[in-house]
Amino acid sequence: MPNAAEVAPLCTLVIFGAMGDLTKRLLMPALYNLAGMHLLDAGFKIIGIDRVESSDAVWAKGLTETMQSFTQDKTAEFYTEKVNEADWGWITSRLHYQQGDFANADTFAKLAHELHGNVIFYFAIAARFFGTVAEQLAKAGLLREKKDAFRRVVIEKPFGHDLSSAQALDKQLLQIAREDQIYRIDHFMGKEMVQNVFALRFANGMFEPVWSGAHIDHVQIMAAETIGVEGRGGFYEGTGALRDMVPNHLFTLLAMTTMEHPGEYTPDAVHSARAQVIEAVDQMSAADVVRGQYTAGSVMGQPVQAYRNAANVDAKSNTETFVALKLTINNDRWRGVPFYLRTGKCLAARHTRISVFFKQPKAAVFGPVGDSGRGRNVLRIDIEPQEAAVFDLNVKQLGVRPALTLTNMQFRYEDHFPTPSRVGYETLFHACMLGDSTLFQRADNIEAAWKAVQPALDAWAADPASLALYPAGSDGPESATALIARDGREWDRLD
Repeated sequence: MPNAAEVAPLCTLVIFGAMGDLTKRLLMPALYNLAGMHLLDAGFKIIGIDRVESSDAVWAKGLTETMQSFTQDKTAEFYTEKVNEADWGWITSRLHYQQGDFANADTFAKLAHELHGNVIFYFAIAARFFGTVAEQLAKAGLLREKKDAFRRVVIEKPFGHDLSSAQALDKQLLQIAREDQIYRIDHFMGKEMVQNVFALRFANGMFEPVWSGAHIDHVQIMAAETIGVEGRGGFYEGTGALRDMVPNHLFTLLAMTTMEHPGEYTPDAVHSARAQVIEAVDQMSAADVVRGQYTAGSVMGQPVQAYRNAANVDAKSNTETFVALKLTINNDRWRGVPFYLRTGKCLAARHTRISVFFKQPKAAVFGPVGDSGRGRNVLRIDIEPQEAAVFDLNVKQLGVRPALTLTNMQFRYEDHFPTPSRVGYETLFHACMLGDSTLFQRADNIEAAWKAVQPALDAWAADPASLALYPAGSDGPESATALIARDGREWDRLD
């Protein structure tokens, strides 16, 4: 969070999907952190809505148990040694639960009696309910704003299932709400190092002059996970790795890496710069995309069953749990520079990273390019689990003979700032409450990303068996290695 951040205005947060995994794992830890930072108004209230019969006390008890479980797993996205009872008590004292059917008008009529002033409606629900809930909110008059009060809707991914469904959802939403009321969230934008890409590029005179195809050989972006589908087989079967990760998370990192300077740090300027570069992505061919699925193996010493043996997964499933692709951007800055993206589940390590590989100098100082000890200049921006920027560079070895060795300069958040566990939603919640949509997605951002990946989806629909298998705990399928090797390159290390 920025220094001297202002307290968010008084508002009510309505969470559709109160009993869901997203609410438990990410939304509540983020609200807990905001409470600890004293950035929520004293009158802040949370109303949870779901189809399960429950009560305020039962909902709070279940959330408390989940929060306590976060003290046991240091590898989890949110980890804390101890839950601060005062901060968590502040949150639980403001929890109110309402049972309701998302398609039933009575649910929203009842809700209307509870709401006054500023309200944020959070869709922590399956994508098939987005349009239904939005329509019901509009029919109940709950999206109607007064001069002294806002009404905002936060929509989670996946925003659409493909280009046509994303366009249809945008059309539906914009018939009942204004664009400035709609906050399409990608929680990667809330992560410190993702925002730091912007700072590294545009606040340092050393980087922007060389940030182009004149000096950069290629860029790799990866989001590797060690976990499998973790009980979400039913959701994942209809989604897959590409829809789940590429047009949102990975394209968010791609846009931040490649966008032009927006001129000013305002929502419209930043959104336009991001959309402009994604719209310039060349159409991909099926030959530039690899899809894989994990089989039985071992991850960090623990046995893992094959994806097809997971609960609620078809025994003959062709859903991909891994995707690697190559793309190019047709503009003056990036023409001729390949971008390699990959993401997958049950891989050897958990890591989200942007790796910028610079071109080799045409003339080396101590002998020809390729001499022993000489390496490539690479800027690695680590998003998670570490938060760091590391730049590899060549230096002369200590001694009387001219010889090179590869070393690095690095910045790590934990070396300079306190690093309490954050999930990324803290910044986004706070920004939404303040009405700042800079870190959210505009409709054209979403549609441009779907347009870029649609050819891959069409090719897979025509050939659903085009699937490479890889053992759990590996770096992915061999065909992904071949994808980048055909250009004389190799994947950055997965660590």
